[in-house]
Amino acid sequence: MNGPEEVRARLEETGYLVDDGLAVACFLALRLHRPLFCEGDAGVGKTALAAALAEALGAPLIRLQCHEGIDASQALYDWDFPRQLLHLRAAEAAGAVDADRLEGELYDRRFLIARPLLRALETCPSVLLIDEIDRADDEFEAFLLELLSEFSVTIPELGTVRARVPPVVVLTSNRTREVHDALKRRCLYHWFDHPDFARELAIVRRRLPGVSQRLAEQVTALVQTLRSEDLLKPPGVAETIDWAEALDALGASEVDAELAVATLGSVLKYREDAERARGLLPAALRGA
Repeated sequence: MNGPEEVRARLEETGYLVDDGLAVACFLALRLHRPLFCEGDAGVGKTALAAALAEALGAPLIRLQCHEGIDASQALYDWDFPRQLLHLRAAEAAGAVDADRLEGELYDRRFLIARPLLRALETCPSVLLIDEIDRADDEFEAFLLELLSEFSVTIPELGTVRARVPPVVVLTSNRTREVHDALKRRCLYHWFDHPDFARELAIVRRRLPGVSQRLAEQVTALVQTLRSEDLLKPPGVAETIDWAEALDALGASEVDAELAVATLGSVLKYREDAERARGLLPAALRGA
């Protein structure tokens, strides 16, 4: 892509709307082959960006979902022990006597299970999403440092696998903990904030073109109001879309207080937040 404006246009063709800062960050990530570290609250479009980039580039999206305790064998590669054992038994049944040759056959590429990181290195082009890196352990962060610097990995039995063209890498964090500076320094950084009313409305209209304009405006205004309250979990853009979609599925062309309360489970996920919202909705609807 030749510049941020082309990146913006290609992403908007997929239905993903970006501002100037994100368009520049994506362009630089593509041009400089640098990972893009996306941080912000849940539901603001971090994961969706990777999917939109993959669609815009015509490349497969390879996703690594991080969790506590994730290790290299789950993220990079593992050996297919059941197939190796079957091969060993078949070779023994056939009378194989060359132990060195048999051992070499056991650690052939065909017995290697490529996990997301290795698949991304071997697939060109590709978009690698390392989702919710803040849920992984410090040890896994350290493991990623070398891989993201060199875009290569050494498999002792097979040698070094190096990406012919580095994958486009998007890392996301909901900031449940601070990610180490060493990892961030290897990345371009973009903070995802909640959009303003006009931008959020445009996103809802783009994602749900069949929803009435009035319904989209009301839902967006209500979510903007809820975010200004002291909630345990403020709703993200994803919840705005879910709420509008739920109301539209019920045949609503606009929102009333009764319907809003009945569908709060689409936008709020904590009992305390829902109870607080019930008291706010009537007044908020009068202003929406």
